[in-house]
Amino acid sequence: MDLTTSPDPGSKADSTELHRYAEGLLVSLAADGTAPSLPPGVADVPGYWLAPAVEALVLIMSGQDALEPLAQATHLDERRTALFLCLALAVCGRGDHIHASWLGTAFGELSNDRPVTSGQRALWLAAARGAYGPVGKIFVLRKLDAVVVPPEDELWLKALVPDEPVAAMPASLDGCPELVNVPEITASAHAVARLRRLRDRCAEITSAPQPAMVSKVDADAVWTDDEPLAVLRSLIGQENAEGPLSSLSGHLLHDVRPAADPHLAALALHVAAPAVKAAGESLTATIQAPPPDSVTVPILGYPITLRADGPEQASMAEAERRIVTEGAPQGTAPWLGYLVGGLAAVVFLVGFVTSFLVTLAGVALGGVSAFLIWRVRVQEQTAIRRVQTQVGELSDAADRGVRALREYGKESAARAETAADDLAELCRVLRRGPRAA
Repeated sequence: MDLTTSPDPGSKADSTELHRYAEGLLVSLAADGTAPSLPPGVADVPGYWLAPAVEALVLIMSGQDALEPLAQATHLDERRTALFLCLALAVCGRGDHIHASWLGTAFGELSNDRPVTSGQRALWLAAARGAYGPVGKIFVLRKLDAVVVPPEDELWLKALVPDEPVAAMPASLDGCPELVNVPEITASAHAVARLRRLRDRCAEITSAPQPAMVSKVDADAVWTDDEPLAVLRSLIGQENAEGPLSSLSGHLLHDVRPAADPHLAALALHVAAPAVKAAGESLTATIQAPPPDSVTVPILGYPITLRADGPEQASMAEAERRIVTEGAPQGTAPWLGYLVGGLAAVVFLVGFVTSFLVTLAGVALGGVSAFLIWRVRVQEQTAIRRVQTQVGELSDAADRGVRALREYGKESAARAETAADDLAELCRVLRRGPRAA
């Protein structure tokens, strides 16, 4: 049950002054950690838990005996009283003044089947920040540990490492960029980058953030988190509660994102450790998978199957056939040159009989015929050389790909060893867990 969703007690006419005082009390608690003195008669609101709870808070902060008003407030509404006192003392930096049983009463039970209430989230945040000391942090850890969080390892992986890290391709592939896009090789390279980033992120979370300095409030200090104050304002009827914020898993996933508070992230990672470990193991299995025995890659635009012992001859032969077919000159016979040559012979013979000028015209046409025939032959030779060059380039590129694939296979043992080291470090970091102090 969300303790902040009760009917507005402000409808009672005799609680107006109490509400006004409680509002000022919250401002003073957050601003300098002090409580204004309780005016006479303000707490005289029969049957309303807030009246004796406020009186008990003022007495506790002044070091006086608050047993009587505390017992009265607890009798009227035990859970709201406990929640009010725990959050109010946390806000003013005196969380060490709470009784251990108050936390259990105010917090209630967590479940993945029910949303986390505003009050639970506020206590969770305050304890994570060190408001209740190591005991409070351990209390929240035990509450979280008692809930079975669904192990969707990919969800935790995306929460911890939302930005896809840039994968560094193995140096062995520098000579054959076509291999970079092979799915097995790409998946392995990305897994290497994600595992290393996951390990570093978890190490960052568990690298002992400094304990939150909320046990002491300086003169100008202000409580920076809105959740505890928002719940307190709702408890005193100053504003309506917004209700549950999220599910337990939703909060935990939110808390491990890169920009999250380090104290909350440490608690969330502790709960998510099994799922994060499973994600690391999955990435390691991808990295340690045997390199492919053969791959089909486009070389010069033709699909070639490469193996460690050499390119597949069938795919090479098919590629060479296509190169020859596509590069062969079209219409190799110089028909136009022959036609012009025949016309030149006729004109030359006619001119020999009739006119010298016509004879010269026949000679000129003969020259044109020779040029046309020569140009076709040159184009044929150029096309043949181009085909030969492409076939040679195809063979060289295939050989480079084979060598790169062979070197990539030799590096697999080193990649597997590095992945095992990263996984071992990740597991060690997860076992370290959050520091209570």
